[in-house]
Amino acid sequence: MVIPIMTQHFTMLQRNLLYTGVTQGRKLVVLVGQPKAVAMAVKNVTGRRRWSRLAQWLTADAARTLGGV
Repeated sequence: MVIPIMTQHFTMLQRNLLYTGVTQGRKLVVLVGQPKAVAMAVKNVTGRRRWSRLAQWLTADAARTLGGV
């Protein structure tokens, strides 16, 4: 897996995203870009709030499943 990492994409430089990218590589992971960008990502532990409706979907699905029993 090749992961480009540049300071131009500073909004994506987050520790959790870098960790996910690195851990998804099966045999080899290559970071291509700037060492400064890697440092920025490692230092950035402030994750953004994810605005998904996953919890609502799971609750609704569970209610449908349990209601049908």
